[in-house]
Amino acid sequence: MTLADRIDAFLAWADEWARGLYHGMISHPAYEKIEKEAEDIEDTFMLACFPDAFGIPSPVSYYTAELLPYLEDEFEAWERRMWDRGTLLERKGQQYHF
Repeated sequence: MTLADRIDAFLAWADEWARGLYHGMISHPAYEKIEKEAEDIEDTFMLACFPDAFGIPSPVSYYTAELLPYLEDEFEAWERRMWDRGTLLERKGQQYHF
């Protein structure tokens, strides 16, 4: 086996390894499911902190208003996402029905 053959074999192995890493970390369908689940958890937290945004009275809103300066970047996107998406049952059902 010549040096050129060894280099070609190593490059083929490295290419296969890099493609597997990319598939496992970025393009795999589980990545999308994990991302949706994290978004759902974040939405639940924001809804618990700011229910007044949707007309739900809450006695803790006075205290959670102190968090608004820290979460203002995420608040607009969250509110838009909550108004645009369907029910929670539809969202959870999408995970199991392709």
